[in-house]
Amino acid sequence: FVPSPAALAARIGDMGAATLNLQAGSPRQSPGAAAIERALIRWLADAVGFPAGAGGLFLSGGSMANLTAVVAAREAILSEADRPRGVAYITSETHASVARALRIAGLARDRVRLVATDERVRMAPEALAAAIARDRADGSIPFLVVATAGATATGAIDPLPALADIAERSGLWLHVDGALGATAALSPARRGLLDGVERAVSRAGDGHKWLFQTYGCGMLLVRREAALTDAFRLDADYLDDLGEADGAPAFWDMGPETTRPARALKLWLTLQTLGLDEIAAAIDRACGHGETIDRLVAGMDGWRRGAPASLGIATFRCAPEGLDDAGCDALNAALADDLRRDGFAVAGEARIGGRRFLRLCALHPETTDDDLRETLRRLEAFARLRL
Repeated sequence: FVPSPAALAARIGDMGAATLNLQAGSPRQSPGAAAIERALIRWLADAVGFPAGAGGLFLSGGSMANLTAVVAAREAILSEADRPRGVAYITSETHASVARALRIAGLARDRVRLVATDERVRMAPEALAAAIARDRADGSIPFLVVATAGATATGAIDPLPALADIAERSGLWLHVDGALGATAALSPARRGLLDGVERAVSRAGDGHKWLFQTYGCGMLLVRREAALTDAFRLDADYLDDLGEADGAPAFWDMGPETTRPARALKLWLTLQTLGLDEIAAAIDRACGHGETIDRLVAGMDGWRRGAPASLGIATFRCAPEGLDDAGCDALNAALADDLRRDGFAVAGEARIGGRRFLRLCALHPETTDDDLRETLRRLEAFARLRL
């Protein structure tokens, strides 16, 4: 769960799209909405370094973007006869929507491999390579690696260059779930965090996080637009006269929806009013907040950090001397509840190495360092009352 502070322009754009009630399935039905969507997809593709032939579309969220990518990968690599032997690779930190997408796409649970993670809870490249080799040896067909750019629990970013090396060498489709972290590509100061994403075959994003959109603003980018039409285009006489316009495929030929709202309008309006510099500054502030929490926790007696702060997410726990792991788990669960009841802030939960950690996700652009200090001060006070 990531907070979703929606900008006023996004709310107005959402109301405008609903009021106009545009059917954005085909450029012939809503040429203005289609022009905006295509321009934004091209702009996003440029931002992550995708080539000229890249394409994509807006979807209801990161979950649907992941599902669309999974289906496109299956159609691109596996024949219908080979599907029962197809294997996909994820980690314990991969978003649950990916596991759901694999299930919907027809992969049995024993066809999904859980790859080990390193000390920073990122997919371990050597473990991935070994798993692919084992599966090939037993006659399975590896076809998809799902990397994460911004794990929900910790903000961790998988080592994308190393994973891209393995995927390219092995002929696998590399999909990057960037629902949280993909927007970091828009910040000059943070773009390096996503090195390697330009080598992915597809990338999912979600506008309701760092792009400050209302819910329902996911997007999928693919290096080759035809990969989507190859997977989703179907013949139907009643769609023929509303299909391609000026050589561009209809959006209903690129994903699972025939009828779809004009989701890109609100993002376009937000970018026109806030500007890219303001969004980049908000990304930088949020990342800085996570790093600030890390530094503050390091100076708190009886507390310890979890995974390194990443993308505005920091994890930590109260671990006083003499209290065992189970006792610390129970204590931190109680502290999270104390903070919620207090009402000043909310600390979520992250499981790292099987243990319970508190988690702060400071993406709101109005959050200050004083807010962070006060949150930690209150947690310390609650801990003293319970110990």
